[in-house]
Parts: sequence; C-alpha cells; structure tokens
Amino acid sequence: MALRPLRFQDWEAVHEWARLEEACRFQPWGPDTPEETRSFVRGAVAAWDDGRYVHAAEIDGFVKGIGELRLGPHMQGEIAYGVHPELWGRGVGTGIARELLRIGFDELKLHRIWGTCDPRNVASGRVMQKLGMTCEGRMRHNLLIRDGWRDSDLYAILDHEWVAAASGVTQLDATD
Repeated sequence: MALRPLRFQDWEAVHEWARLEEACRFQPWGPDTPEETRSFVRGAVAAWDDGRYVHAAEIDGFVKGIGELRLGPHMQGEIAYGVHPELWGRGVGTGIARELLRIGFDELKLHRIWGTCDPRNVASGRVMQKLGMTCEGRMRHNLLIRDGWRDSDLYAILDHEWVAAASGVTQLDATD
C-alpha cells in the first residue's frame, strides 16, 4: 500500500466505495452520487495548498482508499481514512493511518494528531488504538448523520508517544 496525493482522475475509483451504503454508514455524507464524489475529489485536490492533505491509497496500482491529514493550530493535525469495504479487516486502514501519522510527526513536525470515529465503528477505533492513540473521551451528539445524532470517540497521540509507538511499543502491547 502506498499513499500519494489524490488526483481528480481518481474520482471514479473513490466512487466505487463512496456510493456504497456500508462505506458511509457512520458518516454525514453518502452514499454519494457521481457528482458528489467528483465534487469531493475536486475540493480535496484544491485544498492541498491550504493544509488539507488528501491522499489516495494505492494497492497493486488501484486506488482502494483515501487518507486525510488536516493541519490545525498549535502544531496539531486531524487524520481521517476510508477504505473500500472489499478490503476491510486486512490492515489497509491501519496502514493508511500509520502513514498519515508518520507524515504528520516525522515530516511536518506536529505535536499532536487526533482522529474521531463513531463508537459503533469498532474497527476504526481499533485502528487508532493499534497505532498507540489514546481514547480521550466521547463527544456527545456532535455530528448529524442519516440515522440521527452521532456521538464521536476522540483519539489522539502526541509526538513523543509516536516515537514509542513507531518503535513497536504501544499501550495495547502493555495490556494484551
């Protein structure tokens, strides 16, 4: 799996999963129409110079997911990732998130990186835990999605924690 900047011509590959109900179950978007996917990709490509870095995740030459690192104030960033459902459970989301953390800490020298997920999305929470991110709490009813107000679990990792996690020592290793 390799990350590279998302390009507009990737929209069809992104649409292959952005159109699926299961891919957007816990999100405020989707299932997307072709125009909605084109609009998302167009905006993501244009935002690169504004501190919103959306990457295509390529596997065997095919775009099968995306990862986003959005810069914020005070040397912080937010990560998000999405993977085609046909590859769920195969470590692709973890690979995307790990590379986003590496870029954020090693290249951009961020101090703190955070991400959120719907508490019902156990797999996404597990991705962040595997990477050494700490669950800092639950934000209640902070996002309106198709089935009503959604809570979000907030995970974060600090730069010095990343050094330990990148070396293979995570909080889960200490408790598993």
